[in-house]
Amino acid sequence: MRKLTLLKPTLVVLIYFVCPEMLSARSKPDTTSVIQLLDVETGKIDTLLSLKQHIEAPNWHPDNYLIVNSKGKLYQLDIASKQLTEINTGFANECNNDHGLSPDKKWLAISHNARNDTSRKGYKSAVYILPVKGGQPRRITPGVPSYWHGWSADGKTLAYCAERNGNYDIYTINTKGGKETRITTAEGLDDGPDYSPDGKFIYFNSYRTGHMQVWRMLADGRKPEQLTFDENSNWFPHPSPDGKSIVYIAYTSDEKQNHLFGKNVKLRLLNPVTKAIKDITPVFFGGQGTINVNSWAPDSRHLAFVSYIVK
Repeated sequence: MRKLTLLKPTLVVLIYFVCPEMLSARSKPDTTSVIQLLDVETGKIDTLLSLKQHIEAPNWHPDNYLIVNSKGKLYQLDIASKQLTEINTGFANECNNDHGLSPDKKWLAISHNARNDTSRKGYKSAVYILPVKGGQPRRITPGVPSYWHGWSADGKTLAYCAERNGNYDIYTINTKGGKETRITTAEGLDDGPDYSPDGKFIYFNSYRTGHMQVWRMLADGRKPEQLTFDENSNWFPHPSPDGKSIVYIAYTSDEKQNHLFGKNVKLRLLNPVTKAIKDITPVFFGGQGTINVNSWAPDSRHLAFVSYIVK
């Protein structure tokens, strides 16, 4: 893998969507996606693959491959061979960038636009589960739109962002389906819920203070605690498998409640005990699609992310 130095872009392209995760459904033919691997201890960034295709949201499987999405489909990207292979997701051909692995790595949660849903809402993302190697998805969430983000340590519960009655909050639901449970009620967007490895906490981002910051709460929604307090717009906190680090994406400008594609961003590392924060990448061209989902390697030292080049 060649070493890549991240540069600030000379051109910024802004694309706005009302729904939090809808961007992945739109094709961007002038985009080059650069899938990168980061060593968080040394800061070394290697380029795994560069493609003139819009690719988003890598998950890192222990069998040494990444799961990514592109144009509504999911793909397996082998790290050694760099081969990209489509995953059979049955009827689910409008998947967005909210997908992820079960704790035992045997199952895959996806968010797919359920066009046949009876809701009158314009975008009908629902959460489904299927075998990680592919198969027919099984719908979990009854309501739309719903965007998956976290899987509990015991494998029994999913956490997701959903719009109900005009407000986006965090919900949980049993992996067998059934009734969903709303666990945040603050005005403004609550998004990106990801469980700590011990199952005690859910980390998330929230606009409840009027500025997007990283928070955590107990897994049942009690005792919310703000963790970042800076001028950046902070999104998608992901705990490492050993629970010692939280990576998140920071927009260097105030983006309000939006997480847009085509902005100056950087990745930062939060110590959940000391609350110390440090940069682990330079500023680069990214945003939506960079690390929407947990992309840590099993060793808790490396992670995958996507940066972009737009002509």
